[in-house]
Amino acid sequence: MSDPTRQTREDFPYLIQIPTRWSDNDMLGHVNNVLYYRYFEAVVVRFQMEEAGVDWINDAVSPQAVEILCRFHRPLSFPETVDAGLRVERIGNSSVTFAIALFGEHDETPAATGHFVHVFVDSDSLKSQPIPAPMRGVFEKFS
Repeated sequence: MSDPTRQTREDFPYLIQIPTRWSDNDMLGHVNNVLYYRYFEAVVVRFQMEEAGVDWINDAVSPQAVEILCRFHRPLSFPETVDAGLRVERIGNSSVTFAIALFGEHDETPAATGHFVHVFVDSDSLKSQPIPAPMRGVFEKFS
């Protein structure tokens, strides 16, 4: 999509709710920028565990974060509950890129958009590996 600020919740087939906390706000009364990255991480990790079945402790091949990008469009603030949306944007041989959007409670368009890239690696050697076939199938369903 050329203008990420025009995306809606319907553009993201995987959504979770993240309640903000009082301590999330900075001195300006907005959620601190660092926490947007935590919200990105929360939706990706939950998706990987619940949908793709990732077990970072026991899997021989697991995803590792290599890039996260966040574009801020407008502030979020406590006591909002944030809807974090995820869509699989690109599936490579050993990597997957997730498009992410954060929506405030009453907002039709995102407060922040960006992406999160995971590369699948061998847990012992840390060398990149092809995405396991069952996980690839899950990613294709959410693209």
